[in-house]
Amino acid sequence: MSNNKSGRRGPQADDTVRGVIQFRAGGSAFIIVGGNRDEPSVQIAPDDTGVALPGDSVVARIYHGVAGKRPGERVGRVTEILERNRTTIVGDLRREGRNYIVAPDDPRFVYEIAVPDPTRSSVRPVPHPGDKVVVKLGEWRRREQPLVGEITDRLGRTHEPRAELLGIFIKHGLEPNFPPDVEREAAALPDRVHPRDAEGRRDYRDIPVFTIDPDDAKDFDDALSIEDLGHGDTRVGIHIADVSHYVRHGTAIDREARTRGNSTYLVGTVIPMLPEKLSNGLCSLVEAQDRLCKAVFLTFGPDFRIKETDYANTVIRSRKRLTYKQAYALLFEDNLEKIRAMPVPPKHQTGSTGRALRELEDYELEDLQAWIRHLWRIGGALRRERMAHGSLDLDMPETKIFVDPQGYADRLERIEQDESHQLIEEFMLAANEAVARLTRTQKLPSLYRVHDNPDAEKLNDYRQFVATFGIKVGDLSRREEVVKLLSILKTHPQGYTLRTQFLRSLKKACYRATPDGHFGLHKKDYTHFTSPIRRYSDLVVHQVLQSYLTRKEGGAARHDVRGITQLAEHLSNTEINSTEAERESVKIKLLEFFERELAKKKRTAFAAIITDVRRHGFFIELVESMTFGFVSADALGDDYYQLNQEGNALVGRRKHHRFELNGRLDVVVDKVDRFKRVIDFRPAS
Repeated sequence: MSNNKSGRRGPQADDTVRGVIQFRAGGSAFIIVGGNRDEPSVQIAPDDTGVALPGDSVVARIYHGVAGKRPGERVGRVTEILERNRTTIVGDLRREGRNYIVAPDDPRFVYEIAVPDPTRSSVRPVPHPGDKVVVKLGEWRRREQPLVGEITDRLGRTHEPRAELLGIFIKHGLEPNFPPDVEREAAALPDRVHPRDAEGRRDYRDIPVFTIDPDDAKDFDDALSIEDLGHGDTRVGIHIADVSHYVRHGTAIDREARTRGNSTYLVGTVIPMLPEKLSNGLCSLVEAQDRLCKAVFLTFGPDFRIKETDYANTVIRSRKRLTYKQAYALLFEDNLEKIRAMPVPPKHQTGSTGRALRELEDYELEDLQAWIRHLWRIGGALRRERMAHGSLDLDMPETKIFVDPQGYADRLERIEQDESHQLIEEFMLAANEAVARLTRTQKLPSLYRVHDNPDAEKLNDYRQFVATFGIKVGDLSRREEVVKLLSILKTHPQGYTLRTQFLRSLKKACYRATPDGHFGLHKKDYTHFTSPIRRYSDLVVHQVLQSYLTRKEGGAARHDVRGITQLAEHLSNTEINSTEAERESVKIKLLEFFERELAKKKRTAFAAIITDVRRHGFFIELVESMTFGFVSADALGDDYYQLNQEGNALVGRRKHHRFELNGRLDVVVDKVDRFKRVIDFRPAS
């Protein structure tokens, strides 16, 4: 495509590489060689990026003898653009004198784009400064020339919820609407389960079945059943929505679901993989409605060990749609009136609220409580066994952002992975493992969820890094040392940050056609089976399981998975794209939430911990929401603060007050920069 052949001479070059270039906010960049994020990257200085833009496929010449910041990293210069990653950019329209420019939303897109006078364009309504717009990029062949473009659409006023949402859609190629042929197929589907569709299935409509999901769950694709078999044996059914019954291979709905790869969950909304009639209707395991499922049945003995595993097509009718909070109350609260007081989620935040617990009779609540407590006795035993055998506890608290009916962020909530979450997790893990073992041993072509062993050098780098925080562990290539490290980080003041950085030192989980094991879970067999409403990988595994069930019943296997390797790579990429969109949505909504704090007469005081100290201030992490921010030394009050000799505290010259690493304080919002995406705080007192 375009070339960048500069005459500037640098260090001696010895070879070239091809890869994808990504930028940092300061203008420097790195190249992911061959698109493999687990391989050492090539570092590119700001002046050596040529006319590359974020995400472009490029050729870079490597400088001989110049090392990067990490072992194995190389330094180079972009010499050729193979393919542009994007032709459009979303950003804020601004006027500078007589000229108009667009500042991209992405702080890593470091170039402003010159655009013609928008009042003379054909775009309607006419864009004005302060609007969020879409720009089609022009050719850019010489670095000394400005980057130019043309406005093609106005999304709304910058920072309005709808405009921000549309910007994420465009940037990540997310389409909220479905093609006409998909809509036609969806419209032809029934509204309810037809009696003939339930024929030949195990009937679980009169057996206790219920769902447990987050407050704001939009769809419900997994449910649990429990049966007392006598002699201390218990059969637990993990019932998963049978999407494959309605989405047949090769249909328009199937092709579109494959292209999307997965649903994308942005704050306050979802871009579904399947049309709403399926995702929120016919396939969602809502309360009191007949639904078709595929199930894994696990029979546990009195010692809570698995005695038998079975698979079947089922029909269920969920007794109750429970939230995690309601399930937690049923687990640990004995007072029925307190349980009844548990609220249901607001209707605008969820796909189904279910009946309020206050509407249930005493016997219904008591039965629910007994079932859930028994399931947790089994689930807790599964978890203890899993951890004892080296599975890593990588569960992290998260910040959930809730929006008001207008779409503005109005509440933050820290979500802990408590026992109600762990109950569901253990049975989903067990079902995923059981199906993966089945497809492997039966030699069925299928998709597997793979997590490769980490790179030893990256683990060693991380071990040296945490040592600067006083954390001493041995060789992290030994699993017992990793378990020890994670145990320490659970109670460390900066545990969340350090655990996040540890996760970054591991390889990314992906989809693969071969059962290559899962490092984090320490499992030989693992796949994704439990979320076919939102992941195409799970839908494929359902189709594979159906071929086994059909063959087992004496019929012909009707499913043949072709091109499984290419499909695995595609689904791994769509997952990465959705994850990046979801993270961007969270960042935008966090900024929106704290910006709204500035308008309050009395600002909220947030508990914070100091995570890093510099000469000009210190970085903090809010304890409740795990939001990161900065406190400038200028905001510390009536004293002059200096960095101490150890470099871990700012100390007042006159009053000797200290703000030191790992110290705690209450802060209020001081400034919010939506464009740079930074939040400044100041001490609350």
